[in-house]
Amino acid sequence: MQRVAVQPDDQRARNGRKAQRRAGRLRRGLVCAAAVPAVALFATACSSGSDAAAQGTGGGSDSSSSAAGSTDTGGSSAASPEVQAAKYAKLPKPCAVLSQKTLTSLVPKGVKSGKEGTSDDVATRGSCSWSSLDSNGVKGSQFRWLNISFLRFDSDAGRGSGEKQAEAYYTSQVQGAQSVAGAKNTKSVPVSGAGDQATAVRYDLKKKEGAFKQQTVVARVANVVVTLDYNGAGLAGGKAPDADALTKAAEKAAAEAVGSVATANGAAPAPSSPAATPSKSASKSASPSPSPSKSSAKKS
Repeated sequence: MQRVAVQPDDQRARNGRKAQRRAGRLRRGLVCAAAVPAVALFATACSSGSDAAAQGTGGGSDSSSSAAGSTDTGGSSAASPEVQAAKYAKLPKPCAVLSQKTLTSLVPKGVKSGKEGTSDDVATRGSCSWSSLDSNGVKGSQFRWLNISFLRFDSDAGRGSGEKQAEAYYTSQVQGAQSVAGAKNTKSVPVSGAGDQATAVRYDLKKKEGAFKQQTVVARVANVVVTLDYNGAGLAGGKAPDADALTKAAEKAAAEAVGSVATANGAAPAPSSPAATPSKSASKSASPSPSPSKSSAKKS
């Protein structure tokens, strides 16, 4: 039987063509991988070419598969929707957000005691606090403490819109005010007329100086969250303040603070609420100020 001789030249030619195809696939994979960080569209096209080559040969080299995986990420990133820009770009000066009339009703003897908190970026965060003490001799004293803090969120491709971030922070602030250690008789109510969302949380808190009535109002307007802490106490035998009156005053002051955000950004605020109901209070003193709730801003 006569054998058919294998032609060495034909065999070498076939092997050469296979090597060329493998080299081509590898080259395309490396180019695509390098292009992913800079040009997503080009990477997507490269990925399609690599996939087609792999399908034509029943599977590509490791570099081709790796390149296809990398370009999938690049393609999805290019297709992601654009994040909506934040509505407000700056904050008001925290110690100037309340009118003298409102401050007189909240901290009658501490209108000029405003102390601005420290901030590494006044366009992003800010706070101010006031205190007032009215000493009535043998009848005791009336103490009031007020703190307002602002936190603004910018839109970010990774974290989402400023408004969404503010919504999450608003929720955490309300939850923090509702879970203060040692708080008694905690109540939460929604507040109208103070931005897009607002909640008032009130509770009783006993300290060595006396029994304090605490009010925390958390409000959100677009991408800014305003937190107002207001508390009062009758010290040295003084009568405990009325919690309902304190809460009403805090809600009205919070609405005024929220309106200041729009004003600071050149927009007209919504109609403001009437002045806060006056609370008994008196002259400034070095008496220790009660600790604010977890939601209040750090004081300087």
